[in-house]
Amino acid sequence: MKPIVAIVGRPNVGKSTLFNRIIQQRLAIVESEPGITRDRIYADSEWNGRRFTLVDTGGIELGDGDAMAVRVRRQAELAIEGANVIVFVVDGRQGLTVTDREVADILRRTEKPVILAVNKMENWELSAHSYEFYSLSIGDPVPISAAHGTNTGDLLDRIVELFPPETSETEEDKAVRVAVIGRPNVGKSSLINAIMGEERVIVSEIPGTTRDAIDIIVDKDGKKFNFIDTAGLRRRSRIGGASVERYSVLRTLRAIDRSDVVLMLIDAVEGVAEQDKKIAGYAHEAGKAAIVVVNKWDLIDKDNKTTERYKAEIRRELAFLHYAPLVFISAKTGQRVGRLYDMIESVANQYFLRLATAVINTVVRDAVDVNPPPTDKGKRLKLYYVTQPSIKPPTFVFFVNEPELMHFSYKRYLENKLREAFGFEGTPLRLVVKQRE
Repeated sequence: MKPIVAIVGRPNVGKSTLFNRIIQQRLAIVESEPGITRDRIYADSEWNGRRFTLVDTGGIELGDGDAMAVRVRRQAELAIEGANVIVFVVDGRQGLTVTDREVADILRRTEKPVILAVNKMENWELSAHSYEFYSLSIGDPVPISAAHGTNTGDLLDRIVELFPPETSETEEDKAVRVAVIGRPNVGKSSLINAIMGEERVIVSEIPGTTRDAIDIIVDKDGKKFNFIDTAGLRRRSRIGGASVERYSVLRTLRAIDRSDVVLMLIDAVEGVAEQDKKIAGYAHEAGKAAIVVVNKWDLIDKDNKTTERYKAEIRRELAFLHYAPLVFISAKTGQRVGRLYDMIESVANQYFLRLATAVINTVVRDAVDVNPPPTDKGKRLKLYYVTQPSIKPPTFVFFVNEPELMHFSYKRYLENKLREAFGFEGTPLRLVVKQRE
């Protein structure tokens, strides 16, 4: 197991900037507005040959505060509980605050290794008023500038020194990457919590609460799943003026890009909206396996035809996802949530499926014998052979005499025959037509 390093501190001291500096990419949202980072964010990094997982957290605000501040504080506490090393970030320009002292008291009680990083110290040295950080009794402060990268190498040296000894298990087990996507407030975070069995991400009635994509590893009966909780995508017209929302949309798209399977959440009460089609369309065009998850099913008044009526509507509105299985759940009550693991595993197996060339060609030859290609201006399409060069999604290359003779309807016919023979439920297929040399 890779060690876990949690970055904690009060709001607006530069935690997310340090996070991005260490992982060398703009993953955490960075803004001058306090409280911008709300959920834990995970990313893998490496220093001096040691791989570790870095966790960025929302700022810890003590006292009663509002409901959101309480939830953010709980998220930071969960990150601390799971960490091997804690980096406590304070603001060297502002100096020691009452909240810093209170956070330090919490960290000392964890009895875990804590490194005190005094940020915004661009001149490599502690100013006179910054020496008061020694009074926190957390060891020698490390002066850094996360924005400029100053002294962050020394900080990483200190972090790595505190890691537990490496185990013999050096290769990380492969996990199926599952992105949970959908419009704001359809229940993505609630679904993750139901899957995890704990409050791992913030759940709120306020649309857009989840702004960062969060990786959560789940081990289910010896199989690993990496769930990616994403920010709800809003209509572009509503995010044009808000840089934080723009970051969230880009991160959601990136989360789809690095996933194997997407859980496309639909609000059962509101039905399929135009934005649902855009989100699902992006996943489809990216070639991702998909499961359509209709949430809030407990809120629907039902008769014996309700399910079939909903299925027909969803199939009509999301016709391009004809290959995706449907499941009706309630993240709030847990209804049918347990089915998702088996569905995800099944769909992922189809997404990773590679077939022998001889088997593919037998199926295609039989399909051509049953329904030969139509002629176009006296010319007939000839299919010579088919190969499968790649998976994720399964991709088939058809070598023919003249590619322009392959009509889209015949291409769809061949896709249907491949699905009839091999399944491929939940995964798109890519059919490429090339002229035989």
